[in-house]
Amino acid sequence: MNLAEMRARVRQDLHDEDAESYRWSDGELDRHIQHAVRELSIAVPLEAKATLVTTAGSRELSISSLGDLVATEAVEYPVGSYPPRYVRFSLWGQTLTLLTEKTPEEGEEVYVYYGKLHTLDETTSTIPPPLEDLVAMGAEGYAAIEWASFATNRVNLGGSSTWRNYLIWGQDRLAAFMRGLAKHGRKNVVRSRQLYRPYETPKSQTTDWGP
Repeated sequence: MNLAEMRARVRQDLHDEDAESYRWSDGELDRHIQHAVRELSIAVPLEAKATLVTTAGSRELSISSLGDLVATEAVEYPVGSYPPRYVRFSLWGQTLTLLTEKTPEEGEEVYVYYGKLHTLDETTSTIPPPLEDLVAMGAEGYAAIEWASFATNRVNLGGSSTWRNYLIWGQDRLAAFMRGLAKHGRKNVVRSRQLYRPYETPKSQTTDWGP
C-alpha cells in the first residue's frame, strides 16, 4: 500500500470522500499518516544491516552513516564465522564501541544489525501489510483530534457537538493505536533464544506502553 492508497483508506474511515468539500487536505492527512508511521517505526522498526570497517588500534566505529536509525540491536565481529559471533558493545552519540579483548586491525568488517524508520511514500512502503490497519488507525486518530481542536467554538453544519464527537472518536482510535503498538512493539517481544548480549539491560515485560 502506497501513500495515496493509505490516504484514501484514511478518508474512507473518516467519511471524508467528497472531493468537492474535503474536511482535510491531502497535505494534512499525509502529515498525520507520517506521524503514525514514525510512531510505528519506534515500536516496530524496519530491520536493517550495515557493514562498517574498523581502524587499526581502535574499537570505536562511527554509526553516522546509519540513516533513520531507531535502535542498534546486535553487532557481529569478526564476520564470516558459523554460527555468527555476536559481541557486546556500547553506544555514545554517533560512536559504537566494541567491548572486546581483541583490538581490531585495519580494514576489518563489522556487521551492525539495527532498526530504522519505515518509509511510506507515493511509490514505496516498508510497512508490513498486517500493520497497515494500525497505521491508518493512528492517522485517523490524529486527524480527528486535530479537527476537533480546530472546530471548537466554531459554527459547523453538523451541530455544536460535532467537534466533541470527533474528539471522542479520535481519542478512541489513538488509544487502540497505542495498544496495537504495545502488542507488536519490539520491547514486548519475548525471544525464544538469544545469540548476543544487547548493549542495554533488557526491559521489563510488564512495561506499560499505553497512553
